[in-house]
Amino acid sequence: MAKEILGLIKLQIPAGGANPSPPVGPALGQRGLNIMDFCKAFNDKTKDIEKGAPIPVVITAYKDRTFDFVTKLPPVSFYLKKAAKIKKGNSTPGRTLVGKVSMQDIEKIAKEKMQDLNAIDLDGAMNMVKGSAVSMGMEVEGK
Repeated sequence: MAKEILGLIKLQIPAGGANPSPPVGPALGQRGLNIMDFCKAFNDKTKDIEKGAPIPVVITAYKDRTFDFVTKLPPVSFYLKKAAKIKKGNSTPGRTLVGKVSMQDIEKIAKEKMQDLNAIDLDGAMNMVKGSAVSMGMEVEGK
């Protein structure tokens, strides 16, 4: 018989940086889950990913106070900022540009993020990444 699900918890935690402080501690504590078990498991699973990269994680909490979690790849914006060598996107996109990304960068990001994107093929994924770049205030070279 399957375990009864208490709820889903969605968090974004830096790779290898899960600790009992907020947001992890309160989110898991209110469901009665063992915080340190999650922190150790998450840090162990993300040890090979770039340190500090934001990792979306979905934690499934069960009624018997156990949990499972699924990690995803960092957001597209993280990869775009890295490719353009900028710290953050533009607060007023469309008026000024903060960086440039090439079509090769976009294709590389789309291939890497393909499993998390809601796209049928690589062209669709590239269009999604291009749209993210434009809405962050970046210029796409070689459209």
